Amino acid sequence: MVEQQRSRYIGGAEGAPPVPPPGGYQGARRVPAALDAAAGLPLASGPRSGSDTVSYTAAPAEKKSVNTLGLVAISTAVLFVLVMLLMMGAGGTDALYGASMLVVQFIVIGVIIAALVTPRGRMLGTIALALTLVFNVATVGAMGALRSAATHAYDGTKTEEQKHEQGYPGMKGVANSDVLNGPSLEDVQAEGDQLMAEVRERLTARYGYTWVQSGTVDISPERNGYGGESMLRRYASTTWTTEQPVQDIQRKREVMRVIDDVLAARGMPGLYPLNEPGSGISDDMVAKLYGSSDPARQHTWEYYSDTYPEPLRFYADVYDLSNDPTGEFRTQREAVQQQFGEPLEGLQLIILAREVLPEADRAAYEEKLRDYPGF
Repeated sequence: MVEQQRSRYIGGAEGAPPVPPPGGYQGARRVPAALDAAAGLPLASGPRSGSDTVSYTAAPAEKKSVNTLGLVAISTAVLFVLVMLLMMGAGGTDALYGASMLVVQFIVIGVIIAALVTPRGRMLGTIALALTLVFNVATVGAMGALRSAATHAYDGTKTEEQKHEQGYPGMKGVANSDVLNGPSLEDVQAEGDQLMAEVRERLTARYGYTWVQSGTVDISPERNGYGGESMLRRYASTTWTTEQPVQDIQRKREVMRVIDDVLAARGMPGLYPLNEPGSGISDDMVAKLYGSSDPARQHTWEYYSDTYPEPLRFYADVYDLSNDPTGEFRTQREAVQQQFGEPLEGLQLIILAREVLPEADRAAYEEKLRDYPGF
């Protein structure tokens, strides 16, 4: 019985293949495991004969190495950005816009694009691209220009001669003889204070005006015209404004005539109206600056006189909110009032001067001029 059942598995095409003899068939060979791995086949961990259990292990995943082109792209971008930032810090703003830097930038962009088209270099290429979009010739150059404008540091591409000119104590186009022979800053300040005091006194006596002083004296350096700072100064006095509005057009003209009388007594020319038609400014511009081309409807009157060729300039302005139908001018005046504390409307006096030398700087000015013969 057993022999009959065994015979069913020994022969016959309809049954399972016969069991190999012990030790396997003579001359049979197995494929080496290395070839199985190379072909991507699972590897057997034990013999395949008899009742042995066959187990398989998965082939290890291949590790991707970093692409060389991607490393070159990110390294080039970082180096390019560092060079630009160093040039900006050294004041070489002009050099950033030179042809050489533009060519270098195009080369860097080319390397980045080459890295982006390679699968393994795409990540580093993307980082390099983002870096160059933020820091490039245009953006770094703009930052350098803003820095130079704020600090007046324009030495990056200047010659030694230009750097010498930058230290000139005077101003280009202003004769040093006029500076030294003209009034000092202190003289202008004293003369302006005296002039405004006389005007206030005369108008108070005539119309009973009371006055508010606002702002502070502003003394700031002039530029010398060669990229440097001059020893000359510009001057702006405090302002004096009436507490009472001056709105009637006849009163405005009377006030200006009283001021003319004061100026004439001091040997100064009469007031010149900058807001009147025919003052040298087009009617459209007059309307834009003063609210209307018709003086009777203007919210601002601006009159001017000076001591030419000396530097003192005198301004008498009238602010009139009754000629402000839109309320826009009132908003401007309220901002000024909040900042400086002056009345919203009324007659205002101020003294300005340019290119004046402080008396305390006179000796140093003359000494420094010896280094600039012919200027």
